[in-house]
Amino acid sequence: MNLVQKIEHWGDVHHAKWLDSIRIVLGLFILSKGLAFISDTDAQKDWIIQNSAFEFSGLMALALVHTVAFAHLVGGVLITLGLVTRFAAVIQIPILLGAVFFVNLTKGFSPLNSELWLSVLVLMLLILFWIVGSGPYSVDQWLKGSRGR
Repeated sequence: MNLVQKIEHWGDVHHAKWLDSIRIVLGLFILSKGLAFISDTDAQKDWIIQNSAFEFSGLMALALVHTVAFAHLVGGVLITLGLVTRFAAVIQIPILLGAVFFVNLTKGFSPLNSELWLSVLVLMLLILFWIVGSGPYSVDQWLKGSRGR
């Protein structure tokens, strides 16, 4: 058993049922962020071009906005349902790292920067669900039960 399998097994054994409600709220929050991204792509694209530490053309910035929006929409649904939650969390982690270090830290590290704290909280929850997995109230658990019959 390699390290990843040991971590997955530990997470499956030690998953508290109340964590499923947090997983569902986290998934709905990520889904809502994806909807917010897709609802105003031009504003997001302009913000990326103006505030990025990297040089982006308009097309590259628009591709980035659509990629992040798609990842949030699909990842939010998967996390909410508890379907391949570890995979969905791993896909979200680089996006949240970018949000923390390249977007929110540029606004300053202060108690008033609520977006920074929210991004850090979501990042920590994604890492938690990457470790503990879907939980007992999830599609993954239902599929495990239906395969065992």
